[in-house]
Amino acid sequence: LQLYRMKADGSDSRQLTHSERGCRMPACSPDGQRLVYVRQVGHGLSLWISDLDGKNARALSDDGRNLVPSWLPDSKHIVWMKTQPGQDPSRNSRIHLMNTETGESRRLFTDPEQRKFSNSMPVVSPQGDRIAFVSNRSGDMRIWVSDLDGSNARRISPPEMEYHQAIKAPIEQTVPAWSPSGKWIAHWEGVEMVHLSK
Repeated sequence: LQLYRMKADGSDSRQLTHSERGCRMPACSPDGQRLVYVRQVGHGLSLWISDLDGKNARALSDDGRNLVPSWLPDSKHIVWMKTQPGQDPSRNSRIHLMNTETGESRRLFTDPEQRKFSNSMPVVSPQGDRIAFVSNRSGDMRIWVSDLDGSNARRISPPEMEYHQAIKAPIEQTVPAWSPSGKWIAHWEGVEMVHLSK
């Protein structure tokens, strides 16, 4: 897998990465100047950043498995989920915050209650004051929203049914995405394939 960019009508396609093991999960900065993405290096998944044309690429984080990077509105900081090899990423993840200019990073949530659970697939609101993420704190994977430090966490949009009786698997929610206004959150809801594989 490599990253490409093209115009909205599908024309002028250009390859941006030329990685031996592949790149994925690109995210453009809100100011349209930079691109952050995941690059496979050995058995790990590292975070890389480049100009929007793919030039001046450099590694941001290269230990463990780093997934689903997302920008803050300032086009300077990113959040992402980090897990260890051999583990289900969504069920044993922590959310981290990084200053892409200095490389300084830390776990995002400081609230002790938040740190007890797996938190993954982070997306910061367009206003930069809230974060939507996936967590197993209520049992199965659900979409949660909290302040940026993890306080005031609440589950949103409970599914119509918690368990699919016909295929005998729990209903899960993943991949949150904010509307530009910050009033709505779209997300995927259904049965993860992992529950169907036996």
